[in-house]
Formats: sequence, C-alpha cells, structure tokens
Amino acid sequence: MARANPTSSPPDRLGTVFYTSVALCALFVVWATVFTDSLDTATKAALNWITGSFGWVYLVASLAMLGFLAVLAFSRFGRIRLGADSDRPEFSTVSWLAMILAAVMGIGLVSYGVSEPITHFVAPPHGLAEPGTKHAAAVAMQYSFFDWGLHAWAIFAVFGIALGYSTHRKGRKGLISPMLRPLLGDRVEGPIGKAIDVLAIFATLFGTTTSLGLGAMQINGGLARVFGASGGTGTQIAIIAVVTLLFTISAITGLHKGIRFLSETSMGLTVVLFGFVLVLGPTGFVFNLLVESLGLYVGDFIPMSLRTGTFGELEWMQSWTYFMLAWWISWGAFVGVFLARISKGRTIREFVLAVLGVPSAVFFLWFTAFGGSAIFHDSFNGGHIAQDAAADTNNAIFAMLETLPWPTVTSVIAMALVLLFFVSGADANTFVLSMLSSDGAPRPRTSVLALWGALTGVTAIVLLVSGGLDALQNTVIVTAAPFVLVMLALAVSLWRELQHDPLFAAEVEPDPEPVAIGAKGPEM
Repeated sequence: MARANPTSSPPDRLGTVFYTSVALCALFVVWATVFTDSLDTATKAALNWITGSFGWVYLVASLAMLGFLAVLAFSRFGRIRLGADSDRPEFSTVSWLAMILAAVMGIGLVSYGVSEPITHFVAPPHGLAEPGTKHAAAVAMQYSFFDWGLHAWAIFAVFGIALGYSTHRKGRKGLISPMLRPLLGDRVEGPIGKAIDVLAIFATLFGTTTSLGLGAMQINGGLARVFGASGGTGTQIAIIAVVTLLFTISAITGLHKGIRFLSETSMGLTVVLFGFVLVLGPTGFVFNLLVESLGLYVGDFIPMSLRTGTFGELEWMQSWTYFMLAWWISWGAFVGVFLARISKGRTIREFVLAVLGVPSAVFFLWFTAFGGSAIFHDSFNGGHIAQDAAADTNNAIFAMLETLPWPTVTSVIAMALVLLFFVSGADANTFVLSMLSSDGAPRPRTSVLALWGALTGVTAIVLLVSGGLDALQNTVIVTAAPFVLVMLALAVSLWRELQHDPLFAAEVEPDPEPVAIGAKGPEM
C-alpha cells in the first residue's frame, strides 16, 4: 500500500515544540518553587471552575470513546491493521500485554488496590449504601471497577489506534498533530499543530509526575510501616531522585532492553503476590464479591458513567471520578504513543478487544482480591484496615498484608513492585516525551532523554513539596482539561480517515467492461 513520503527534516531535529515545552515546564517549576501559595490559589480556582462547570464533559467524553471503539471493533474497520496489510506483530501476545500493564498503570495496583475499596466501603459513593454493609462492599468494588476499568482503557485505546494508524499505516511522524489533518488540513504544520504537540507534552508530563508522586509516597509509607524508617517529604524526595536516575538510565538503554525487561519482571512478581493473596486470603468471599460487584457494574453502567454528583458532591468527585478520568486523559498521548509503538501489525479489532478486555479483567481481579480481603478482615475479624487507610492511604496495602502469613516478605515484594512499576512507567514516559519533542524521532538523542528524565523528577518533587497529594490531583485535572477536546477531535479525524482506507478501495469490484456500440456479437 502507498505510504506518505518521509520528511526531509533530520529525524531528531529540535525545534519550536522542544524549546517551548521545556521552557513552559521550567517556568512551572520556578512558579511552584518560588511562588508556592500563588500556584496553589491558581490551581484550586481553576479546578473548581473546570469541575463545577464542565466536569460532566469528562464523563460524556469517556463514555463516547467506549461507544466509538465498539463501533470500530465490530464493524468492517476492525479488519484494518495498524501497519501495512502484510505486517504482523513484533512482540508475542504475552510480552505485549505485560508491557501494556506494567508501563501504564502499575503503580495504581499497589497504591489503590486496597485503599480505594476499603475507603468506599466505610463511605460509599453518592450515599448508595449504608457504610460497612454487604451492599456497601459491592458498591465499593463497583466504583473501583469504574475508576480502573473500561473507561480508562477506552481513552488509551483511542489514542493508541489513532497513533498506530497514523504512523504505521500512513507513514506519518509519531506526533499528535498529524493525526488531526482531516480536520485541520495543512494547519497541522503551523502554529496550531505545534501548540497541540506542546499541549500533549505538558499533559503527559503532569500525568506521569502524579504517578511518580504516588509511587514515592507508597514506598515511603512501606518503609515507615514495615521497617520503622523515618518518613516525610525528605525521604520522598530522596526516593524520587534515586528512581529518576534509574528510569533515565533505563530509557537510554532502549525499548527492548529497558522497558521490556522491567515489564516482564514486574508482571512475574505481580502474579506471585496476587496468587498468594488469593489462595491464603478469603478466596470464597473474594469470588462471591467479584460476581456480585460485576453484576452491579454491568447493571448500572450507563447511570454510573453519567453520575455527576450534582447536589453537593463536587469535592468527592474531584478526589475520585474527575481526578481519575483526568489522569487517564492526561496519560492519553503517552500511552497512545507507547501502545502504537508496540502494536504494529495488530488489527483494530484485536487491539480494541485486548486493550479494553484484558487489562480491565486483571484490574477487576486484583482489586477484588486485595480490596475484598481487606473488607472481609474488617467485617468479620474486627480489623482496622479502614482506620489505617484513613490515617494514611499508603498504609492500606501493608495493613492488609499483615493479616496474612509472612507479612514482611509480602510487603517487601509490594514495595519492589512499586519500584519496578515506578521505573518502567517513567522509563516509557521519558522515551515518549523525548519523541514528542523531537519531531517524532523514533530514537531521540541521549541528551534529550536525560533532560526529560530530570524534568519529570524535578516536577514531581516540587508538586509534592508544594502540596502533596492534593497538589498532584489538582494539577492533573487542570492540565488535562483542554486535552479532552483534542481527544474528541482525534476520534472524529480517525473516523474520517478509516472511511477512505485503501483496504476497502481494493475490495470494490471493477465495473464490467462495456461492449462497444456496433461491435459484432457472437455468431448464432
């Protein structure tokens, strides 16, 4: 099939997008460091205005992406490959799924796997159940599934398909702006296109720094609870500094050597820890809770997807639903680039079913095993996991593991998982930031990789110092807001291009050759 002509520019050219994005990030760091109170006031005001007036847009947009993907997967467009018709996948399916899971949302497994379900159990969302009851347990899991399931992966999948189609099938640069050509035309090569790419970099940076901040707090909490180490901001800064050095080195080694090794190692440890908790924990209770919670999740899917918390629940929505959806949207460009990079040769149908189904199923199982074990212990054994989580969310998983045999060993494994997820996620992020800021270069310069690694670590540190978890959550919601429009425009552009894909043009039967007027027919 025909491909676009390659650009004549150097493959690693540093231009306006690079210098503008680096300058904006540097200015933000200075603002957060020197004028901390001003930053806090500005982000809170923007947060309240965005979520109060337009929070519903996050809900409608993510649900629309799910519907869009269903149409793609089960229509004729599902047969299109992310690449030439003759291309086949570069990675095995097991390696492919491991890379997706480890590099995208790994820290969330440990940070939220216990803390979110147990928090919703004692304070059910939207007053849908009496706290601490059987129904509260199912509602707690239902909303955990909502935050970590299909909606998140739908956002990632749209970006991944659009980027994979644009780069592998159309031969374009690995940037966001070229994918909007059906809507913007040649303006994607001008200031508008550059602004979109800068916005993608900015959103990606803050989505990842949120994960880094959460990871640092989780490791710090584990060291303090398990080994009695002194905690605090200073320890968290030291953790981020050390891990920043590790993930920058990993990014420089390249995709196969760095990200793939870390991804597969972390997946192995994840399976071991999950199996341990499932077998030695309340197994029957976990599976019963899983089935009942899935029933609620499926039955209330549309109402739950569009529940805005109209009457006095804005603060809760900012802490959970709006924060989670904004977090996933801010990760859209990063995850899209990464998914596209490792998914060459996959069909759109295969991509949608795998990216939506497999990770969602894994997260449902994990959250039910870990969160369900905590709920069981507090409900039937007089435990205090919810109390520990309320005091410090980073205590939740370690408090749950203390109810099972060998808590020190399993807690060390949990901290090792956070570290590996920490490094692999930031590793992939550094690679993508460098690629986006280097005019789509598939192999960015080592100096650019090092610079973005350092900026990511420094930004995470200044956000932690300036306000901890609240600062991380507020910033990611605000910076992701304009990127919602980019995501919607991306879906429209992709739809327009798929309708004219060469695969379907080739299937059109040619008209029969007309018979010339006056031509002599066959003799009778």
